[in-house]
Amino acid sequence: MKKILILLALSLYLTIACSPIRIYRDMPEVKAWETEILKFEELDKSETYPDNSILFAGSSSIRLWSTIDNDLSPYPVIQRGYGGAKLSDFAVYTERIIWPHKNIDGIVLFIANDISGHETDKSPEEVLKLFKYVVKTIRKELPETPVFWVGITPTELRWEAWPQIREANNLIRDYTIKNSDLYFIATERSFINEDGKPRPELFLSDKLHLNDEGYRVWTELIRYDLDRVLK
Repeated sequence: MKKILILLALSLYLTIACSPIRIYRDMPEVKAWETEILKFEELDKSETYPDNSILFAGSSSIRLWSTIDNDLSPYPVIQRGYGGAKLSDFAVYTERIIWPHKNIDGIVLFIANDISGHETDKSPEEVLKLFKYVVKTIRKELPETPVFWVGITPTELRWEAWPQIREANNLIRDYTIKNSDLYFIATERSFINEDGKPRPELFLSDKLHLNDEGYRVWTELIRYDLDRVLK
């Protein structure tokens, strides 16, 4: 009996110690998003959303999508993007962003800043681990809700990091294929030109964020998968 208790205690310790968000939870750059998350919580208290809404969450490309309601009509949309989001902070806040929305028809995630060409970049394997953690957290309250991951788009600003970003995309894509109610929305082919480089006409002058034409491409890709899965 004593050995069993020791093994159980060791198992619990390893579960906590190996949690992919344990090392991120208390980081200043993660805590810095608390204000944004509080704003989401206030919206959840003050706004009413249709039960068949699609929740779009993630980084600035979600936040800046000003035409999302019209672009994706008749799908009702809940928009929860915050600029600069990484999977390492989104994993910490997943419960507070996702769980208040129990009756939604789907979740669309786009989080693109974990690999950007800096020394602090995560490995593709760590990105996958964090994605798995986010999905696991979502499944605690929404076990069968379809979750769509929008593949990180190739951009000129982060082109040097594209091999690592592409590997992270591929790891997540392979994981979605093997698990039910998970879907990968591929973007690479639509955002690469004949020369094998990012299409500049789809981005703002910062060479990172989408312009109106870029969002039109996104709309086509995302709507196709929403229709395919939800209809």
